[in-house]
Amino acid sequence: MNRHSPGKPRLPAGQTLTTKWPVLHYGEIPKVALPTFRLLVSGAVAKPVTWTWAELQALPQSRVRSDFHCVTTWSTYDNDWDGVLFRDVAAAVQPLPGARHVLMHSFDGYTTNVPLRTLMDDDVLLVWAWKGAPLTAEHGGPLRMVVPKLYAWKSAKWLSGIEFLTGDHRGFWEERGYHNRADPWLEERYSHQESGRESEDDADGNAG
Repeated sequence: MNRHSPGKPRLPAGQTLTTKWPVLHYGEIPKVALPTFRLLVSGAVAKPVTWTWAELQALPQSRVRSDFHCVTTWSTYDNDWDGVLFRDVAAAVQPLPGARHVLMHSFDGYTTNVPLRTLMDDDVLLVWAWKGAPLTAEHGGPLRMVVPKLYAWKSAKWLSGIEFLTGDHRGFWEERGYHNRADPWLEERYSHQESGRESEDDADGNAG
């Protein structure tokens, strides 16, 4: 059953199912020590905040099971993720009425952009554990985003910041030829596929 995208095949077109979790990233793995970890949540919010690791883990915790789809054509099923729902982060910082997009920042300088309304789904988390074990550095630990309905480059590893925006701002791969929206079921892999309507389609989303 594909509870995350009703009415669509569980395995998106062009994907191959694997039981492994391949390691793919650009550049070096950053060294992030938990005692000095900080997560900055900023931008178009009423209550910007910087959380320590202990403060982040004091937020309501959730477990979500979801599939995961990489633009390099592999998919994995039934991943158990532990962390904090993005909607709980949003509730804590209170996005302003004009907030429509979010830019994620990573400790290695990586960025990626996602519409706010997509992140408010009940399967989107800031993740620190996979299948009951702490997330390893090679897979984005200590903290990464998981946005199951989009290709995995939108699920930023080594998360260091969440910036709420009133307008869209392309991230690292989006500026280098990847699709701005990244829907696996539409095979939105590359920017030349964009219709020009992506920002319009996302413009009426809000935190609610």
